[in-house]
Amino acid sequence: MRVLILGGTGDAAELAAKVTTIQGLEVITSLAGRTREPSIPLGEVRVGGFGGVAGLASYLRVMEIDLLIDATHPFATQISFNAADAATEVGIPRLMLIRPPWEKVSGDRWIEVDSVQAAAASVANQAQRVFLTVGRQELAAFAHLEEIWFVMRMIDPPTDDALVPPGILLCDRGPFTLNNERQILIHNKIDTIVSKNSGGDATKPKIIAARELGVKVVMINRPAIPPGAQVSNIDAALAWLFNRC
Repeated sequence: MRVLILGGTGDAAELAAKVTTIQGLEVITSLAGRTREPSIPLGEVRVGGFGGVAGLASYLRVMEIDLLIDATHPFATQISFNAADAATEVGIPRLMLIRPPWEKVSGDRWIEVDSVQAAAASVANQAQRVFLTVGRQELAAFAHLEEIWFVMRMIDPPTDDALVPPGILLCDRGPFTLNNERQILIHNKIDTIVSKNSGGDATKPKIIAARELGVKVVMINRPAIPPGAQVSNIDAALAWLFNRC
């Protein structure tokens, strides 16, 4: 049987590595191609978009895909909805592997918002030095906040013509250590973090460091996802695969 994993996350790479060891299963991982040097998982890999629902459905047919696993980033909603429609059109089982979101605990100073634009509005006139960790594609929403100084962390730098708020760029890829995140907050005198609620362990240390240091966090809640079967961990995804083999 042939499995297509819509990837780009650490969970997707770990799942692909385990699926390659299962006799009778062939795995293909698809990466969006938005990062210049992506981490390449084990097994066959394709890079690039599909061209919407029609393009993905065509790929599923041409490649004779039997099972589809959506293990994309929790905020990559467009591909998730496209996957749902394409899998329905072709008539193959689809699973969403969605890591649990972070939960607010005692000591956290969270302000929860529902969009990047709402996050920008939340820090306006309320923050002076912000650790911005929402990715390079979202920088423009903060570019008008000229009175705030930002530390902007992302995997790849923005394009030369991108709108970028004042501050410095940090190009780095997780997982990050607690000591690393603590030092960024202290050295740059950060009073506010802006983060998407991505969940997982790779970037969670910044949330722990903020709790320790009393730094405010503007947390962007996850968008809606399409209906369908979903699991929260790799073992459950493997069980789903075995049940269909």
